[in-house]
Amino acid sequence: MLENKIEIKGINPAELFGVNNVKLKYIRSFFPKLKIAARGNIVTVTGDEEMIQEFGKKFDLILRHFNKFNNLTENNIDNLMMDEGSKMLSSGNGSEILVHGNHGAQIKAKTINQRKLVDLVNKNDMVFAVGPAGTGKTYTAVALAVRALKAKEVKRIILTRPAVEAGENLGFLPGDLKEKLDPYLMPLYDALRDMIPPEKLADMIEFGIIEIAPLAFMRGRTLDKAFVILDEAQNTTTMQIKMFLTRMGKSAKFAITGDMSQVDLPRKQKSGLAFALDALSGVDGVGIIRMGQADVMRHKLVKKIIVAMDKAESEKDKKQDSSQD
Repeated sequence: MLENKIEIKGINPAELFGVNNVKLKYIRSFFPKLKIAARGNIVTVTGDEEMIQEFGKKFDLILRHFNKFNNLTENNIDNLMMDEGSKMLSSGNGSEILVHGNHGAQIKAKTINQRKLVDLVNKNDMVFAVGPAGTGKTYTAVALAVRALKAKEVKRIILTRPAVEAGENLGFLPGDLKEKLDPYLMPLYDALRDMIPPEKLADMIEFGIIEIAPLAFMRGRTLDKAFVILDEAQNTTTMQIKMFLTRMGKSAKFAITGDMSQVDLPRKQKSGLAFALDALSGVDGVGIIRMGQADVMRHKLVKKIIVAMDKAESEKDKKQDSSQD
C-alpha cells in the first residue's frame, strides 16, 4: 500500500468539496479501492500505485476545471472522470457562449457531448442528436438556431415535432388546432423563452421569423435560409422522416433530435429516426452524436432513473428471449 499527498493551491477546499465534503464523497465513489482523506488543503490518497496515479490525473483535471470555471457539480465530475475528460478543458471549449439569454444569462454547451453537438453543427448542414431525456439535445439545438438567426446566418427558425404523444388522440383534445397542438410544442416554446424576451418572441412568431408547427405542416415545402429543428424524431414514421429530410433547401441547417427509448408509435411501426440513423451513417455532410447518462443536466435523480429503468428493461428483454428459446 502506498500513500500520496496532494496539495491544493489557490483554491478554498471548502468551496471545492462543498458542504460536509459532499463533492469529495462523490469523487471517492469513482475510486472505491482507494482511501481518500482531506484535511485543510492536503488530500491524502492511500492504495495501489496504479490507482493512485489514475486518481492524481483525474484530480488534476478537477482542480483545473475549478480554477477555470470557479464551479464544480456532480455532472462536471461525471464528465471529467470519462476517458475524454481532458477535452472539457481544451482551448475554445467550455467557455464559448452560444447565446445571451434573458436577464443576461449565458447559455453554453455544458457537457462534452453538447460541445460535440456544437462542433458537428458548425461543420455539417444536417446533424442528428440522439439520447435520453435531459441531455440538452433540443435546448442546445435551439440555442444554436437562435445564435445563427442573430448572426444573420439564416433568416428564420423553424421548429417542428410529430404530433404523437403517449397514445393520445388530437381529436379528443379541447380547442382549435393551435390549442390542440401547443402542448406538444411546449418544450420548444420553453427553450425559446429562456433566450428571447417574451414580447420580441411573440413578434417573431407573428411575423414568421420563428415558426413552430407540427411535422405534417412541412409537406410540400422547401425550407431554405432557415435553421430547422425536428424534435422528438423517434416518433416519426419512415415516410415522415424521408419527407422532412427532403425539404432541405440550399442554405439551410437541419438538426434532428430524439430519444429511442421513448417511441410512442404503434408496436409494429418502425421509427423513422432509427431508419435514418442506419441509412445516413457515414454520409458526408451528415453528423451524428449519441448522448448518454453523463450528459443529463436535470435533477440528479433523473440520471439514476435512466440507469435503473434501462437495467430493468434489459433484464425484461433477456427473460423474454429465454422464454422464446
